[in-house]
Amino acid sequence: MRHEQQADLPYLRKVVGASMAGTVVEWYEFFLYGTAATLVFGKLFFPDTGNELDGIIAAFATYAVGFIARPLGGVVFGHIGDRIGRKALLQFSLVLIGVSTFLMGCLPGFASAGYWAPVMLVTLRFIQGFALGGEWGGAVLLVTEHCPNRSRGFWGSFPQAGVPLGNLLATVVLLALSAALPDEAFLAWGWRVGFWLSAVIVIIGYYIRTQVSDSPIFEAAKAKAEQAAEAGYGLIEVVRRYPRGVFTAMALRFGENIVYYMVVTFSITYLHHRGVDTTRILALLFAAHVLHVVVIPLVGTLADRIGRRPVYAAGAALTMAWPFLAFPLFDSGATAMILLAIMLGLAVHALMYAPQPAIMAEMFPTRMRYSGVSIGYQATAIIAGSWAPLIGTALLRAYDAWLPIALYILGAGAVSLAAALTMRETRGASLVAIDAEDRRRLAAEG
Repeated sequence: MRHEQQADLPYLRKVVGASMAGTVVEWYEFFLYGTAATLVFGKLFFPDTGNELDGIIAAFATYAVGFIARPLGGVVFGHIGDRIGRKALLQFSLVLIGVSTFLMGCLPGFASAGYWAPVMLVTLRFIQGFALGGEWGGAVLLVTEHCPNRSRGFWGSFPQAGVPLGNLLATVVLLALSAALPDEAFLAWGWRVGFWLSAVIVIIGYYIRTQVSDSPIFEAAKAKAEQAAEAGYGLIEVVRRYPRGVFTAMALRFGENIVYYMVVTFSITYLHHRGVDTTRILALLFAAHVLHVVVIPLVGTLADRIGRRPVYAAGAALTMAWPFLAFPLFDSGATAMILLAIMLGLAVHALMYAPQPAIMAEMFPTRMRYSGVSIGYQATAIIAGSWAPLIGTALLRAYDAWLPIALYILGAGAVSLAAALTMRETRGASLVAIDAEDRRRLAAEG
């Protein structure tokens, strides 16, 4: 097939841009919440207990709600997206997350609304997480199903780079607001501006996504599936026929997901607890996110050249070692040392994160790929990234030491390392051949 042998490079770049545009927008909004949970929500939406960490723990509990909603969004969007296409669902998810984020900026605090304030916050956070749960699978498949087999790791890494770009944008907005406003003004209304800005960038992202279409391989698979009544869709079908792919994807995500949120979210709490001021922390995160954006496509290229498994295994192994170097650097209080620790954490994370779209796309046939990658990617978030900042903060409160936190990250990395060492190497795999094998299995069963 033409799309497998050679790519229309200008159009492929357009597809990558459309995928990244929405991804940047949606992760800007998702990470804006995570940063605000540390800096604002614990103080504004929950009662004062006399211990600052109690409010942050409560805010991180609402943060976890978004992760709990993500698998549900993945299941729903994946099931529908495998039937009707990736593009329409991506546009809907973008609008949904934009509206919920804008409304967060309008919420009253605990002082004026009482316990209704956290209830409304949790509701909007659930909607935000539900929309994001459907976003990732569609965004990466829009790219990986258009690109050549030999460079799927490289092109598929660009939607991943949209994640730190979104985080970078959120960090810039909050950094500018926190630097420009007194603490009282930032807490009273300044933080809301970042949430209201989502309306502008959602409109831009939505327009860009109207300019592309679903891939030829999806259209072909859709036509064949419509002719074959036995070809099913959705969560039950993908778990029944491809359980190894689903559970391998979940295990690969475990350590990666935890180390990321420990680096970009919990580190703010840890450093603030150790006396580092907010503006300085956000400035260091800004610099580290720039590195992350650059490194991700480079790692994607490496995964095309030497394989998915060695790259991922290296990232998981280094995840296990990172906290034992990073926390002493954090405790030094030196700006350069803190920046080094954060940059190392994001570089290690990139070794696992960049190859994920290619790895997961190559695990499933087209007729159930959206469902497979979405549930494999999102389900882990319930027990991994959602609780990581909360667990880290609870361990810090209980022990006031970094060693228990480091052991937690070490264990998470070990899970992903085991999955990486046992997964199949799929570098250069043909999606057409994967679909043909799936049809052969269906025919044999029939």
